[in-house]
Amino acid sequence: MKLLEGKTALITGASKGIGKAIAIKFAANGANVAFTYLSSVEKGQALEDELGALGVKVKGYRSDASDFKAAEELINNVVQDLGGLDILVNNAGITKDNLLMRMTEEMWDDIMNINLKSCFNTVKASSRTFMKQRSGSIINMSSVVGVKGNAGQANYAASKAGIIGFTKSIALELGSRNIRCNAIAPGFIETEMTEVLDEKTIQTWRDAIPLKRGGAPEDVADACVFLGSDMSSYITGQVLQVDGGMLT
Repeated sequence: MKLLEGKTALITGASKGIGKAIAIKFAANGANVAFTYLSSVEKGQALEDELGALGVKVKGYRSDASDFKAAEELINNVVQDLGGLDILVNNAGITKDNLLMRMTEEMWDDIMNINLKSCFNTVKASSRTFMKQRSGSIINMSSVVGVKGNAGQANYAASKAGIIGFTKSIALELGSRNIRCNAIAPGFIETEMTEVLDEKTIQTWRDAIPLKRGGAPEDVADACVFLGSDMSSYITGQVLQVDGGMLT
């Protein structure tokens, strides 16, 4: 049995990395998948083709979740085009790292808009659909950096810690309607972004992790499948660390 059979999911920022892995795992588990991308148009179209081959309904949208009106329009389109919405995965996010002394106001504001405000936008827009059907699973992507902080990432850490507070509050507000809201806090996940880093640096990070390896995007995607499925029907308001024991 496929764990997400008959469910429809929306994943933001899914053209590459963790978002792409989530979209593929969801489709492989029987979910109809809507996803967003912004700058990577070709990758977005390629993913639409790849997921379509798995025999589920698929639609990619070029949309900016940090724009309130665009997010509202996106949710309405997904419900109309795919016939509903059961799972929302807020994965869209960026980094603009710098020490506080060198951090500009723009670097702070961009991170807050794209990482944190986008969660507010999509959750608010989809809550009406979830409340009407008295079910839904919201999964917000945080980070171990949001749990413990990190020098040079005050903006990113604040946005990801904000997601945790937001997630717990939404879980309390919507729980009575059978709507669940959880966060995932990935640790060091090896993606296209980490490929450009020096191998020696990466190995140092791996050695500091109890499981002695970096995570794969699929490790995070598996956690999303669990939280999106009925297997986690009594789990809400939680932060699931997918970090190889990094914060143990």
